Amino acid sequence: MKAHRSYKKISPTIANTAYVDESAVLIGDIVIDQDSSVWPLVAARGDVNYIKIGQRTNIQDGSVLHVTRSSLSNPDGYPLIIGDDVTIGHKAMLHGCYIANRVLIGMGAIVLDGAIIEDDVMLAAGALVAPNKKLESGFLYKGSPATQARKLTQAELDFLKQSALNYVELKDDYL
Repeated sequence: MKAHRSYKKISPTIANTAYVDESAVLIGDIVIDQDSSVWPLVAARGDVNYIKIGQRTNIQDGSVLHVTRSSLSNPDGYPLIIGDDVTIGHKAMLHGCYIANRVLIGMGAIVLDGAIIEDDVMLAAGALVAPNKKLESGFLYKGSPATQARKLTQAELDFLKQSALNYVELKDDYL
């Protein structure tokens, strides 16, 4: 039984080539684009704002995706926007942030409201990205709070795209 449900009459929109595990819970205004995958026990709640997941992006087991409502100090709130070719490791927590393209979010990492992760970034397992922090393209970030550790190697940059493609292959097996 799939746990996809509407909130205020808005239901998740899932591309026909995307895979969503039947144990994942998707609520409300969520769009999942082509060839992306949402794995077991993911909880994604697009209720007080929206969630957009790009192409060939994978959200791994136990991750939590949520958004921030609008307020007087932040009239638009913070949606959760995840780009193309992104790998979100097991049990990551993403809350009202922007993740660009070809990014790897390590297992157990937390990215908070208003944070921006540019293209081609690796965020180490267990890292904490503080609210409104910007992670610059081409670097590895680690720690709590996350700090820039070093420039990514060409092999690591290549791996960002390959990791996403590996999950496209895996979700095709599941479909």
